[in-house]
Amino acid sequence: MPKYLVIVESPAKAKTIKKFLGNNYEVLASNGHVRDLPKSQMGIDVENGFEPKYITIRGKGDLLAKLRKEVKKADKVYLATDPDREGEAISWHLSQTLKLDDKSASRITFNEITKNAIKNSIKEARDIDMNLVDSQQARRMLDRMVGYKISPLLWAKVKRGLSAGRVQSVALRIICDREEEINDFVPKEYWNLDASFKVKGEKKSLVAKFYGDTKKKISIESKEEMDKILADLKGAQFKITEVKRGERQKKSPLPFTTSTLQQEAAKLLNFSTQKTMRIAQQLYEGVDVKGHGTIGLISYLRTDSIRVSEEADTAAREFIKTQYKPEYVNSQDVNKTTGKKIQDAHEAIRPTYVDLTPVIVKESLSREQFRLYQLIWKRFIASRMQPAKYETSTAKIDGNGYRFTVASSKLIFDGFMAVYASEDEEEENTTSNMMSLSEETQLTFEEFNSSQHFTQAPPHYTEAALVKTLEELGIGRPSTYAPTITTIIARRYVIKENKNLYVTELGEAVNRIMKQAFPTIVDVNFTVNLEALLDGVEDGVVNWKTVVSNFYPDLESAVQDAEKQLEQITIEDEKTDVICSECGRNMVIKYGPHGKFLACPGFPDCRNTKPYFEKIGVACPLCGSDIIIKKTKKGRRFYGCENNPECEFMSWQKPSGKLCPICNGIMVEKGQKLVCVNEGCGHVENKEQN
Repeated sequence: MPKYLVIVESPAKAKTIKKFLGNNYEVLASNGHVRDLPKSQMGIDVENGFEPKYITIRGKGDLLAKLRKEVKKADKVYLATDPDREGEAISWHLSQTLKLDDKSASRITFNEITKNAIKNSIKEARDIDMNLVDSQQARRMLDRMVGYKISPLLWAKVKRGLSAGRVQSVALRIICDREEEINDFVPKEYWNLDASFKVKGEKKSLVAKFYGDTKKKISIESKEEMDKILADLKGAQFKITEVKRGERQKKSPLPFTTSTLQQEAAKLLNFSTQKTMRIAQQLYEGVDVKGHGTIGLISYLRTDSIRVSEEADTAAREFIKTQYKPEYVNSQDVNKTTGKKIQDAHEAIRPTYVDLTPVIVKESLSREQFRLYQLIWKRFIASRMQPAKYETSTAKIDGNGYRFTVASSKLIFDGFMAVYASEDEEEENTTSNMMSLSEETQLTFEEFNSSQHFTQAPPHYTEAALVKTLEELGIGRPSTYAPTITTIIARRYVIKENKNLYVTELGEAVNRIMKQAFPTIVDVNFTVNLEALLDGVEDGVVNWKTVVSNFYPDLESAVQDAEKQLEQITIEDEKTDVICSECGRNMVIKYGPHGKFLACPGFPDCRNTKPYFEKIGVACPLCGSDIIIKKTKKGRRFYGCENNPECEFMSWQKPSGKLCPICNGIMVEKGQKLVCVNEGCGHVENKEQN
């Protein structure tokens, strides 16, 4: 009987696959990559055709020796690493390291770890796809070039241990740009006006919102404008001039891609992108389910495709028909595609067995595995269900040339919402007395209710929002979102507080240098174009060495220019007037993981350090002491009084030292403006006035 060897990445995956194959199959794991570029050098021979210098990863020697023994015993080797470019590269490295030839080894891929999928993949065994491998090699080499060429400059300018990355530097810039938007944002005043009416025969008042005049929409931007409108409306006779009724649909959601799964898991489950991917990997590779043994519960987790196999689609529709009602099944083809480049060889993320409902597997999963599986299962089932339907009503109410409107919607068929409703699902707006309205309905005016508001600054990025932005811009790919965000947080360039991402002092310093010295690297358009070239490598229409060789000279030139700039800049530590309490030297400012701190220049003889509190030259508006820059425990910057805790003054925006002439509130800097922090005031001045 012939002997077969199947090599996968992880022991968990090996355990799941083994149960589907016969006794003549041995399944072993490589535990990820077995070769990589060396850590001690860039590892790319730029003088000889940009050849990568791969070495065996430290600690993999015994594993490779075991694999070589098993290869000798086997009549055929199947390389069954993940079905993406990274998995293809691991298979290629294994074939090179184990000296496998095309006759003795084949590549197999499967989108889900099920018996049918494994058996079919063996029937459809193929050669290694070198286009995928070359795409991975190109990405790896570009990332290595950026990291190894730029990072030393950051060490010299800021501190050792910092890093730059092709995708992470752009992600950091996007977050920094948003921070600038928020800091420079000047709120604008606006007013809302509601009118309450008594409807004959109804107990509840009808509340309509101000729209404008009968010709156009009007925005009310000041109290003076509001007072004029209210004066014009004094004594008005109101009449319903139009009532419209209709029906609208809310479309069923699409099944998850990597990006949408990360976004939804962040919003609904409060999972970080890294946590989502870790748990999804467990569900994909296999868990021990009571009564079923070790099985993979979801399809492959790194994908930007929404395509679903015909078999899975049919199974979902049959499940809906029997568990709900036939009218809940969506009869339309929901395998839509987008115009962008997608890895359509993959499917969307879905359960491998729709009949394994969350309730059935709950006892076999950890709490976190269950919550993520339930989210994926519900989303997939919902994607095959009918849209939700609403009955809508709108009415226009006119008086003295002005118009108010009222609208309501009532759910009349829940459709997919019987299974799945996301956090941002709109609240049902039901106004009970809307259904009785007509143009003949008599209204009795009761009162106006006006309220002042101010526009809000754009929100800080969350992990979910950043993933969405990276995907929309075309930066990175499904496999890069989680590690990119994890890296910038681990480097302390960004901190996460209450889901929001905030740039640290360290992150600002790194971004400032990158924008100044390497504007191309952090340019969004350049990064997007580079991604398109790498996709071209994957498609076999662009040579990977061409991409690498064209990129390197420009990077090398930028590095040389940056080094010259650095030579002209004194990078000695900044001295302060703070005296070291241990040895009497003037302490200097250093950068650490949490930003600036004071250190004795006598290091290593004197290791004394102190927190560094930078004064901004503004007196505290409450007690007159100096305002200093402080940080939260996680590292987010704010402004506080040096006399804390006796004085409780704090502000997220930089105080100007000036009080508002209208309400005596604190004026803070917003770009070129000074803005009163009291929302009910909204006073704004130009900085030049001061």
